[in-house]
Parts: sequence; C-alpha cells; structure tokens
Amino acid sequence: MNEPLVFLPEMMCDARIFWPQLLEFGLTRAVMVAPVTGASSVGAIAAQVLDAAPSRFALVGASMGGVIAMEVLRRAPERVTRVALMDTSPLPESPQVAAGREPQIVAVRAGRLNGLVRDEIGPGSLALGPHRGEILNLLVEMAETHGPDMFVAQSRALQRRPDQQKVLRTMRVPALVLCGEHDKICPVKRHEFMAELIPYSDFQVIPNAGHFPTLEQPQATNAALAAWLDSPLVLR
Repeated sequence: MNEPLVFLPEMMCDARIFWPQLLEFGLTRAVMVAPVTGASSVGAIAAQVLDAAPSRFALVGASMGGVIAMEVLRRAPERVTRVALMDTSPLPESPQVAAGREPQIVAVRAGRLNGLVRDEIGPGSLALGPHRGEILNLLVEMAETHGPDMFVAQSRALQRRPDQQKVLRTMRVPALVLCGEHDKICPVKRHEFMAELIPYSDFQVIPNAGHFPTLEQPQATNAALAAWLDSPLVLR
C-alpha cells in the first residue's frame, strides 16, 4: 500500500496552497495537511506535526513547511519514508532577515496584513503569468483567514529556526529538492546547495514559477512529486 502523504504548507498558508496536489495524489493514497501553527518555535510545531501524523509517512514541506519538515526529520527520522523540500532553506535566519521581520510584525499588529502580503510578499515571489493576480488574491485570503497572531508566531519561529545542514547530510531516504525558476525568496542556487548536502536527492527546477510552484505550475510540480513517490525506498 502507498505510504500516507503529509503536506506542510508555507507561512500564512493552509491546504489551499496544495489543492492541485491533494486532488492528484488523494486518488491513490491517504493525504493530510498538517498546519504549521499553534506555537512560536520550530521545535514545538514539529512536535505537533508528529503527534498528528501517521506512524510512517512521506513528507512534503514548502517554504516554512520545509523548515518544519527538516525538524521532523531531525526528531523522528525513522517515521519519514521520503521527503520533498520545496522553496525552502536549511540555514538559520540571518541577522538582517530576522531584523527585517520586526517592521513587518509592527505593520501587521497595526492592521496592515493585507497590504503587507500584497506589497511585500506576493508580487516579488510570483513569476509573471496569466494566473498571477488570482494566486496573489488567494495568498491574501489565506493570510487574512489566519490573522495577525499567526503571522507574529510564525515570524518568531522563523527568526529562531535552527541550522539543519547536519540533518540533510545524514538523511537516508529518497529526497526531492524542488524550486521555482524565478523564486527570489529561496533562489535556485540555495536549492543546488541543499541537494548537494543530501545523499539521495533529485533536484528539480520548475520553469515559469516563483516561490509557489504548487499553484503557479501545478502540472509540472505534480509530475516531479509523482516521480519522487515512485522512486524506490533507500535501504537504511
């Protein structure tokens, strides 16, 4: 039987970010989306994911979800059969990026979440394409659904996230490292570096996509995930 598939979404996102993947892979296996919420540290969120997840599962993490996925692997590698890390990074947050979150937190607490997503997060992270506006509207809708408190908690978790390079070096499961060609938040070179760290990895760049290839190029993303899911398990 196909192993269950657990998705971990991006910051201020939910199952809607994976809707094309849930429709595709839910036909052949159990799928679930574990929220990366409820705490302000990567470790606490990963513990919640492990409490909710099946005993063994394939894991897909996008952006912040990828950060949580690496912490899940650090804590319970025996439970993860394979992992896909998408538009993410194993590195701790630089002091400059961490400091840059403070004015964002101030803006969100002052009621400017909508504007922050539209002006600072959305346009620069999406490739040009016919559905760019539609995807940006969905990002804003998801952010408004979750609200300022979640933004602050997730920001704090990312500011204090650990270095996970050792986790990648010691992984012994099939790994997919995937990113959008035009991702400016976690660029292609960062993913090349990640793939070089992982002993059993497949590196895929999705053309004509930015930071959200699951929505920008769902067919190409699904094809990469399908090949990863069909790859043989690595002997530990």
